[in-house]
Amino acid sequence: MDCYTMQICGLTRTLKRCPLNEKVDIAAFILFGDAELTVKAAEELLKKSPDFDVIMTAEAKGIPLAYEMSRQSGKRYYVARKATKLYMRDPIAVEVKSITTARVQTLYLDRDEADSLCGKRVLIVDDVISTGESLNAIEALVKEAGGLIAGRATVLAEGDAANRDDILFLEPLPLFFK
Repeated sequence: MDCYTMQICGLTRTLKRCPLNEKVDIAAFILFGDAELTVKAAEELLKKSPDFDVIMTAEAKGIPLAYEMSRQSGKRYYVARKATKLYMRDPIAVEVKSITTARVQTLYLDRDEADSLCGKRVLIVDDVISTGESLNAIEALVKEAGGLIAGRATVLAEGDAANRDDILFLEPLPLFFK
């Protein structure tokens, strides 16, 4: 299998290349299980981040990063869930289509969590931003809850996302055209 090797926060990581379609491969970046990189990425993103009150991410790949940024900053984090849970009271929902997911998904936020976001500056975090669809869905949840977008932070900005000036990222991640 083809791989792509890169430096992130002074650490070398080799990412497997996976076919997105017949014309493009993407490099699979997975923070799950990589505590060393998660800690360093959280530290570096916090240095670059604007003032914020809380952190928000989408289930599931952004959770380790949001947790570690929360731990280091002492600020609470929230997770937009991919399914409703029994504990959720009157959840708010938005649909999202990510390039790494085969179908449209819905993200949910518990009403009590949504109410606690009202008037708060929210830092949205994720492992990789590519098309920005997941980011847009989280932003829609934050806005519906009455929160204010403080910033958008990610470890890697994939493809054209690296040209955006509205996200903070640590490294660009290329797309691989066949």
